Amino acid sequence: MKPDAPSLFLEPGDLEFLITQIQVHLSYTEDLNVHQLVFNNQQCALVYLESLVNQEFIQTSIINPLLASNTNDADVEQIVTTMEITKSSDVIIIGKGLLHGSCIMVMENESIANLMFVGQTQGRSIQEPKSEQIIQGSHEGFIERISTNINLLRNRIKSPKLTVKYFTIGHLTNTKVALIFMDQVADPAIVAECERRIRSIDLDYLYSVSAIDESIEEHPFSPFPQSMQTERPDRAVSYLMEGRITIIVDGSPSVLVLPITFFAFYQSPDDYNNRWITGTFFRFIRLISFILAISLPAIYIATVSFNSEVLPIGILYSVKVSLTYVPLPPILEAIMMQLILELLKEASIRLPTPIAQTIGIVGGLVIGTAVVEAHLVSHTMIVVIGLTAIASFATPINELGTSLRILGFPTMLAASLFGFFGISIMMMVIFIHLCKLETLGVPYFEPFGPYLGKKRLKDIFISLPSWKLNKIPKNKEPGTVKHSFFVRWKRP
Repeated sequence: MKPDAPSLFLEPGDLEFLITQIQVHLSYTEDLNVHQLVFNNQQCALVYLESLVNQEFIQTSIINPLLASNTNDADVEQIVTTMEITKSSDVIIIGKGLLHGSCIMVMENESIANLMFVGQTQGRSIQEPKSEQIIQGSHEGFIERISTNINLLRNRIKSPKLTVKYFTIGHLTNTKVALIFMDQVADPAIVAECERRIRSIDLDYLYSVSAIDESIEEHPFSPFPQSMQTERPDRAVSYLMEGRITIIVDGSPSVLVLPITFFAFYQSPDDYNNRWITGTFFRFIRLISFILAISLPAIYIATVSFNSEVLPIGILYSVKVSLTYVPLPPILEAIMMQLILELLKEASIRLPTPIAQTIGIVGGLVIGTAVVEAHLVSHTMIVVIGLTAIASFATPINELGTSLRILGFPTMLAASLFGFFGISIMMMVIFIHLCKLETLGVPYFEPFGPYLGKKRLKDIFISLPSWKLNKIPKNKEPGTVKHSFFVRWKRP
């Protein structure tokens, strides 16, 4: 007797029938191992997925004790004492147990199975993330295992207020997701809204934290990232202590931090690991790089095309001489060089490290020299594009740096049509958009849009000394969070 379709509960029968019910539920996968033995004078079987368990541990901690048992009425819990055992007759629960690394023990003519966790996972060691390297401070980074990532947070925050809530997303992948926040520090309304949005996610598979980000963000067409992805535990801890929420996805080394503000993207752990004067200096440089990354090529185009009189005579003569034999208009020069820069960056990312370094150096020198000698672009344009690239790479979070380079294209187009007036209009549009953005009801351009007073300016431009920042910020002041916005959000 063999079932043709999966049943909801194990049905009592001979051992072969019980095993077949499990095999049907798992689509007869061939990595399902079945080890039959006799326990309490009764036929039984151990069922497990060989790719997810420690088979040596099963032999020493389960099979050997069961075979060595010489009693006829002993319970499994009395024999196997090295692990916690749960019981279930639900085929769905049994299947999930197998997929999470459990060994299932079924006995003939019984409908209840014993679930014993014996899983093992292969994970890389904890290393510093290459995309967020710092000079001083912690050099640990998140990895792909959700339990290890939570451990990295709990090792830094040994507080009973640190709260973890689990979710399962993906009808096929059943991916484990953890929502982490500090109780009595995070705004309860924001936590509840974030939980609601996560529960509303309807996906067949989930393999990265970016899918959650795209599913719960309010403005999917905005060029600015509305949440922060980081691989640094120290950065995630600092935001947890500010009352923000962290989302971890099993299998992804990046964690999601939200709600986030624009100025948080320009803060680096180095700001707090160095003296406050040094941290403040570099923070100012990063904030200046935001303006340069968007507007520097546009300023060059507007100056050359419309307003060359703003340059001193000496500089103007040098620029005009370099443009004498260039047949392309400045806008095409800038777009061509920006695209070449993006191509070089993508090529260096996809190639092995030794070759990527060669491509970056040789490609920049050879192509830069070749296009100038071929009179396709001017010397000044090479300098402008180089400074623009450096300014965008100065952003601590790579995602925002990419957004800035994309915003540079419409700004250059506006400059080619209307000169400095076009640049002014585009910058106004960008800042108006920043002031209108919200993440989970929190203003994205806080504390400037809207302006929340001098007290909220702390740690925005100036990296204050640690003794000035040893208190948990009060992010729940009236007026800082618009809870009425929550009812307007709809899942994309």
